[in-house]
Amino acid sequence: MNYKDVHIPLKDLDLKGRLRIAENQKGMVIFSHGSGSSRKSSRNNYVADLLLKEGFSSLLFDLLTETEDTLYENRFDIDLIAERLVAATQWIIKEQKMQNIPIGFFGASTGAAAALKATPFLEAHIKAIVSRGGRPDLAAAVLGKIKVPTLLIVGGNDGVVIDLNRDAFAKLSGIKELKIIEGATHLFSEPGKLKDVAESTSNWFAKHLK
Repeated sequence: MNYKDVHIPLKDLDLKGRLRIAENQKGMVIFSHGSGSSRKSSRNNYVADLLLKEGFSSLLFDLLTETEDTLYENRFDIDLIAERLVAATQWIIKEQKMQNIPIGFFGASTGAAAALKATPFLEAHIKAIVSRGGRPDLAAAVLGKIKVPTLLIVGGNDGVVIDLNRDAFAKLSGIKELKIIEGATHLFSEPGKLKDVAESTSNWFAKHLK
């Protein structure tokens, strides 16, 4: 096992997480999952494992408790998820091993919108963002405020999501890139496509997470 289980204390509850700490860490990547996903997401754990090999620590955590997750509407409450993401990031910032370590967000699906919404609340702490098959359009109100380098990754066969990302991309005001992975659908489940996502993510953080 290359991670350790952690509990992130909030005001009235704890959230379960998986923390990976790289040797001579280059940065910390905090994951924001899509609806119905959790710290156990096989796709996000795959990306986290590759990032670990490249020197990036990571935190995957449950954005909702098991009870909250039974209510379908909670999975699409972007404001609630963003609030949890802010709290988890503030917890990481206070950790001894994380002092002066640059932080990035990796958001998937609706979790990407939450990552974008959380960023303005964290001032200078967030240095880079990656969105995988994300819905940045759900964070339209803050896109113009995002100044940190942002990479939007979309599958070439993801239909309307490509157009939603193109529209959101135009509204981002900082360093940005829209990467379309040909032959990939929304979950990047085709052979080799998730590896493309992970490598593009690692390259982006290596360049901008400073």
